[in-house]
Amino acid sequence: MAIQIKTVNCKRDLKTFVRFANKMYKGNPYYVPSMPLDDLNTLSPDKNAAFEFSKAECYLAYKDGKVVGRVAAIINDKANAAWNVNQVRFGWFDFIDDLEVSEALLNAVTEFGKKHGMTQVVGPLGFTDFDPEGMLVEGFDRLSTMALIYNHPYYPEHMVKHGYTKETGWVEYRITLPDQVSEKHLRVAEFITERYGLKVVKKTKRQINRERYGQKLFQLINETYCVLYGYSLLSEKQIDQFVDVYLGVIDTEMLTFVEDANGELIGAGITMPSIAKALQKCNGEIIPFGWYHLLKTMYWKKPDTLELLLIGVKPEWQNKGVNSLVFVDLLKRLKRMGFKYAETNANLETNTKVQAMWASFEKEQHKKRWVFGKEIE
Repeated sequence: MAIQIKTVNCKRDLKTFVRFANKMYKGNPYYVPSMPLDDLNTLSPDKNAAFEFSKAECYLAYKDGKVVGRVAAIINDKANAAWNVNQVRFGWFDFIDDLEVSEALLNAVTEFGKKHGMTQVVGPLGFTDFDPEGMLVEGFDRLSTMALIYNHPYYPEHMVKHGYTKETGWVEYRITLPDQVSEKHLRVAEFITERYGLKVVKKTKRQINRERYGQKLFQLINETYCVLYGYSLLSEKQIDQFVDVYLGVIDTEMLTFVEDANGELIGAGITMPSIAKALQKCNGEIIPFGWYHLLKTMYWKKPDTLELLLIGVKPEWQNKGVNSLVFVDLLKRLKRMGFKYAETNANLETNTKVQAMWASFEKEQHKKRWVFGKEIE
């Protein structure tokens, strides 16, 4: 029977869309379920500020009356202008092992791009770097993380068969946290503290809200990551949304800020306990009881692994050792809290600066992911 592609036009279909992957991968020991409530907000124009400069459509694939795949087509006008490209992105891309299904979904994205004058299809990418991105091409037998995509090994095989090629790639590391902070990090931290008058700052949630410190943090992220592949500068409205979503739940003990002598934020480290196992237990559903598993992991019975969400340093302060100040503060706290391992976020293969930060740690490069691209004919 032919594959039927249906455009998502109602809330019921959108709920089917956001829960498809969790159903398809249920029981897979490496897949970390997404949170449908988060995806609903991200893909709803009235909830996601990125729709102020983006347009998108979501598609479901049906075969024999059953849902067998999904994909979102996204055009980020701000990113396209910044990078001087005409790209339609595909994201939330999941499908059974059937070449007709994956082809039909990609064709739907291509047609959406054609309609709006795009000349290239790329993905997996979301609206911004804070959405899941990159297709796993290595590390299929390793537990995924909350922030990153897991997919079956046949996904990249389908992409190649459909004529897609690698656009860019990321690597990920599993780091063994040392029992003590290295002498090198201690020396560098002491030196730059004395030379530049830098200081490590800890903030409570009340202080973060009162001083709008979350907004300062995401402005720092904009400055730090704006040169990385496909980055879309966050608007003030987006920043306000991310502050509410992320900083409202993170344990502030696991946040480290660095200020210069004038009290300006120049660096930050954001970590959190790995909630991968908690999300597996509740299959990503917060209601009615999933919140218990998440809160237990975040605050009461932490796992031995944490996620290094990001370490950002203002461009003019990079290569001066500011990351050592972040490491010294975080490592002391994290070991005391019982953590043994850290999962990095995805590091661009070409970003030698961020990869150099892990040089002094015992580590394993255990996953790779790619963005695929194809010209629209």
